[in-house]
Amino acid sequence: MSALTVVKPGMLTTVQDLGRFGYQGVGVPVAGPMDAYSHRFANRLLGNDPAAAALEITLMGPELIADGELTCVLTGGRIETMLDGSPAPFDEPFRIRSGSRLRCGQRLKGTRMTLAVAGGFDLPPTLGSRATHLVSRMGPFGGRALRAGDVLPVGSQPEGTRVSSGTPLPLPDGGAHLRILPAVHRDRFTDDAWGLLQRARFTVSPQSNRMGYRLDGPVLAHVGAADILSEGMPPGVIQVPASGQPILLLAERATTGGYATIATVISADLPIAGQLAPGDWIQFDLVTHLEARSALRAREAELAGAPL
Repeated sequence: MSALTVVKPGMLTTVQDLGRFGYQGVGVPVAGPMDAYSHRFANRLLGNDPAAAALEITLMGPELIADGELTCVLTGGRIETMLDGSPAPFDEPFRIRSGSRLRCGQRLKGTRMTLAVAGGFDLPPTLGSRATHLVSRMGPFGGRALRAGDVLPVGSQPEGTRVSSGTPLPLPDGGAHLRILPAVHRDRFTDDAWGLLQRARFTVSPQSNRMGYRLDGPVLAHVGAADILSEGMPPGVIQVPASGQPILLLAERATTGGYATIATVISADLPIAGQLAPGDWIQFDLVTHLEARSALRAREAELAGAPL
């Protein structure tokens, strides 16, 4: 069986598939990639199942050595990657010979790069998923980020057809406009807070991670208390604690939360949110439900390389 061995792990490199669904009712988080679009795009280019396990590489990438011949692809955030001293391509499959090394260099654009292999990484699933959830320590390698010496076995080559169509995710450059819909607790906030959310520019705080982004910006005032009875938290929801500083919940969010929610980032824009880094800006733009559905259809058409 072919494999990749970790020589240097990088800043934060984890194994992810599309997430651990079906157990939220008993408190098990979904996890999965911060940029699910690029994860699916990588697997599509290789003919893999869309949910095949791949690596999510954050800001500063790893050094890996191949044991056996492999076919790989890099998508999502741009982090300079060299294969035996030559630049590796993005958004197209390339072969790696046994003994070859992949070395990552400087970040170029975006924050999280996906590295997928034909056949996916064949690691033991937990509750049917190979997604890493760092907080609960659930997933491959005891639910932790990769370390030097870890071995990533590769599954059998897929029988699916590799494709050359599809559009890479448009990467943010220093910030992004994220489209939103009102959340169920909109009426727990003042009209001034609702207006500020749409007018102000927020900054991703250094106190951010895969669970969510703490956003620095103007205080969003509640009508009454900030706390609610705990309820389910979907991806992209913006909750606001008593401090008035919003938190954008993402891949490793808990299944429930106890702060009022003011808005939700639409599904089409969640992959772009996943490519933001501390210090990047966010501006929220209100859309209708019809516009949100149209945006998701457009995003899926981009992934498939199909006309609308």
